[in-house]
Amino acid sequence: MLCDYAYSTTYHIQWATFASWLNVGGLIFTGFAFLCAIIGFFRSSHRNMVRLVYPALLLLTLILGFINALAHARDAWAMMPAGFALSIVVVLLAGTATWVGFSRLGNGGKP
Repeated sequence: MLCDYAYSTTYHIQWATFASWLNVGGLIFTGFAFLCAIIGFFRSSHRNMVRLVYPALLLLTLILGFINALAHARDAWAMMPAGFALSIVVVLLAGTATWVGFSRLGNGGKP
């Protein structure tokens, strides 16, 4: 998101390219986190619907992050403002997923 902001203020192509690479890195790490969350959900002895909030947030982050990567794959002039808006939404979703993951809901504690 910060690289998209830097591109929107300076219009240097390097920021758009760096934002694209950061999207790919974010997708890789979100995929690993989603895989670990699903494994943790199925290994848990308490499988209620509240514990699906964390994997669901990660899956939504993964899907919107992929759409964001597709938006960033376009020409640097064509990716604005949709790429910047999608980056803001993905950052907010990733922050929410991180908060839920570190809360008692995400790590197996009682809600």
